[in-house]
Amino acid sequence: MSQFLERGLHTHRASLADMPHASDYAPPALLRSPHLQSVLGSSALRRRRGRQALAATGAVTTAHIIDAGDGVRLQGLHSAMPGQSPRGLALLLHGWEGSADSSYMQFTAARLLARGFEIFRLNFRDHGDTHHLNEGLFHSNRIDEVVAAAGEVARRFATRPMVIAGYSLGGNFALRVALRAPDVGIPIARVAAVCPVLDPARTMDAMEHGLPLYMWYFERKWRGSLARKRKLFPQQHDFDDKVLGLRMRPLTQWMVERHTQFGSLDNYFEGYSIAGERLAALRVPASILMAADDPVIPVAGFHSLHLPPTARLEIAEHGGHCGFLENWRCDGFAERWVADQLDSAMAPAMAPSPALA
Repeated sequence: MSQFLERGLHTHRASLADMPHASDYAPPALLRSPHLQSVLGSSALRRRRGRQALAATGAVTTAHIIDAGDGVRLQGLHSAMPGQSPRGLALLLHGWEGSADSSYMQFTAARLLARGFEIFRLNFRDHGDTHHLNEGLFHSNRIDEVVAAAGEVARRFATRPMVIAGYSLGGNFALRVALRAPDVGIPIARVAAVCPVLDPARTMDAMEHGLPLYMWYFERKWRGSLARKRKLFPQQHDFDDKVLGLRMRPLTQWMVERHTQFGSLDNYFEGYSIAGERLAALRVPASILMAADDPVIPVAGFHSLHLPPTARLEIAEHGGHCGFLENWRCDGFAERWVADQLDSAMAPAMAPSPALA
């Protein structure tokens, strides 16, 4: 068995008291810059290491098309250990302009596979190599199709318990899916979110006034996605290059006015905000990990969150945006934290019965 799997199984056997907490995260001094954390976290080096970690598990991965209702098709990747009965099913959601193959998705999958889970990494509409599956554009209020996809994944891979985790915008989606899950019959036992988008309006402000690198990165990625969509569906999407040249705020407003029913940017942002009291109704146990120095998502809003007693917020001093790198090999604290949080949902089921104790 690989060293990675051995470390994972050892962590699984550890008690819940040994689970990592935000206060335990202490990167080397030279690795504490939030910008270095954020950039290295999405670097080619880390993507390569993520692929290696997932491959080292020996899991079998297959692609699936998921019926998300109303003719919407989403694609995802299912991974499971051959010859083993899974202890649970983990649904993983990536961030905006990421994909099922983002480094944090593959690292998290590897760690959860080591704990006996089977994994489904869902691609949002127009993410990964999926632009051809649907004519309509992706936007962050397409929660109905993600909830429907989660339900279909739960039905297709009927392993219990089911858990869900997401990063950045994926963390926002994961928490919104968890809010709806009890009412639509999705059996989610726990949700974990890393640096979730909390208040989209404040996130936009932070990006506009922060280091230009982040705005450049997301604008470049989104423009490429829109250009690909236009090429695939020229009659549906006949916008010109002038539109593609817009900056983030006016480009988002253009998308909202022409491709959503929200009418205004403020209404659109409000539609997927989970700030303030919006998470107070969570009935699914939840864990949220945030970095105080996140350069993309302001930490201030997390201090005013209203969470139920079954939800826990942890704020680390360092970590950047979904970075949380522990060393120069790009090993990640966040993926280990997510795996342990989700694995904790298994604890009651794995505890010995009184008759056997």
